[in-house]
Amino acid sequence: MLRVGLTGGLASGKSTVAACLRELGAIVFDADAIVRALYEPDGAGAAAARELFGDEVTDGEGKIDRSRLAALVFSDPGRRHALESRIHPLVRAEIGRRFAEAEKADARVAVAEASQILEAKTESHYDRVLLIVAPEAERLRRWEERGGQTEDARRRIAAQISPEEAARRAHDVLVNDGDLEDLKRKAGELYRQWTEPPR
Repeated sequence: MLRVGLTGGLASGKSTVAACLRELGAIVFDADAIVRALYEPDGAGAAAARELFGDEVTDGEGKIDRSRLAALVFSDPGRRHALESRIHPLVRAEIGRRFAEAEKADARVAVAEASQILEAKTESHYDRVLLIVAPEAERLRRWEERGGQTEDARRRIAAQISPEEAARRAHDVLVNDGDLEDLKRKAGELYRQWTEPPR
């Protein structure tokens, strides 16, 4: 089974590519959903955030306020690294478990959609890393369409690895600079390269 790490910067089109790969037959799971579960009230991520930052990141009921937490860590690299050092090992363990499940189900390709693969230096955990890139202006437009703030997007983009360095470390780079049909075509070509024997 081919283990693929699907990554890319903010609003680059990762989730759309993940959906395309799922339609083509891959088993796909989302590391962001794993992280959200960790921040549930009784989750290990919530405990780590409270331990590191206290009431700064909780709401009136003592639950983790994800937007407050994001604002805090994306404006302070030291705090971001402290949190990531606690969260990333938990996420990696769950991704490993999901890959094992996919292999038992006889999947040919399993894909973990995860935004921090290169930042966390975990590319060696995958057979291939697929990087999605898109023009920054287009990424900002998509973020704003979803109701996000431009300055928040710029702060998050600045905290991520540069597209140039990311492209050097990825096995496959898919440029998302066209319409949905173009993106589906590119994802299909890549999936065939992964699954069809060389001629």
